[in-house]
Amino acid sequence: MYQTKVMINNPLGLHARPAKLVVKEAEKYVSEIKIIKSEREYNAKSMMGLLSMGAPKGTELILMAEGSDAEAAVKSIKMLFDSGFGE
Repeated sequence: MYQTKVMINNPLGLHARPAKLVVKEAEKYVSEIKIIKSEREYNAKSMMGLLSMGAPKGTELILMAEGSDAEAAVKSIKMLFDSGFGE
């Protein structure tokens, strides 16, 4: 298992476009990837799950993955959050 913390930096939070980018990136990996907000887990490969999270700017999340490519998966998704999803 590999995990790290991330902060939502983009002005509109985790809305449809950034969520789509997360799902698209997560689907590249075989590992099970979860995003944790306030002790609740969300599947990073589920668009509906991510949109139901309700994560505005400034929200701290935990990225967690378990599987053969867990570290690579978490690091690549973390880069999306760190970049503010290009917004």
